[in-house]
Amino acid sequence: MPIEPPATPSVLVKVGPEALLAEIQAGRHTYLIDEPVAVGGQDRGPTPYDLLLSALGACTAITLRLYATQKSWPLEGIEVRLRHQRVHHHDCEKCEQAGEMLEEIQKELRLLGPLTPEQRQRLQLISEKCPVQKTLTSGALRVVTTVVG
Repeated sequence: MPIEPPATPSVLVKVGPEALLAEIQAGRHTYLIDEPVAVGGQDRGPTPYDLLLSALGACTAITLRLYATQKSWPLEGIEVRLRHQRVHHHDCEKCEQAGEMLEEIQKELRLLGPLTPEQRQRLQLISEKCPVQKTLTSGALRVVTTVVG
């Protein structure tokens, strides 16, 4: 009997009729995403943007851990702090018009351990090669939406 390839991983998001609270099912894991009270949520979980930044930060840290371990570098810990904001195009004459804003994520790395300056610089370059960052910045990402019921 042939072995079937594993199913493509999927995430199921459920939101009820009254609240902004979303119940997320990712494989065997369940968690909540919500909005702050100030915008109509209950603040019972991170926001969708918090989750996006978390995915990028986790992927960055895991990528750095794998690389440093492979190189036997003395990387004792990694902290990744992320912020999302909308910014104007630099030197833009039409910055106040719709569509003239850029989405920007600022990523700050704290690399713990007795690393050389060269190792730190290499780890910064490697951090930009994590799969989630490559997906977000590829320009080739598309979202295909269908209505099924």
